[in-house]
Amino acid sequence: MDNVTRVDKPWGYELHWAKTDRYVGKVIHVNKGHALSLQYHNQKDETIFLWSGKILFEIERDGQLVGREMLPGESVHVTPKTVHRMTAIEESDIMEVSTPELHDVVRLEDRYGRSDKS
Repeated sequence: MDNVTRVDKPWGYELHWAKTDRYVGKVIHVNKGHALSLQYHNQKDETIFLWSGKILFEIERDGQLVGREMLPGESVHVTPKTVHRMTAIEESDIMEVSTPELHDVVRLEDRYGRSDKS
């Protein structure tokens, strides 16, 4: 696991298992009842795949934030500028593949008092 980096977060942690100048692969572990920020990315393009657990995935569609429960095996593509948030209904592990702009996060709401780009 020399090439895997763990990044602790207030909602759980990330395991960065692949990082090149063209793509990044992560496992995102979200503790039950916790949520990532309501956010968007200016450049980052990502696809998430729910590996285990259950999440509420919220995404902006036609100017409205709509939510749906996701179960293991379901995925969603999030294009740049799309507002979204993930909340763990159960302890959850999410696989994410994305373009490499890891610090491209604009937070609109955050339960943990973090500002943009952290």
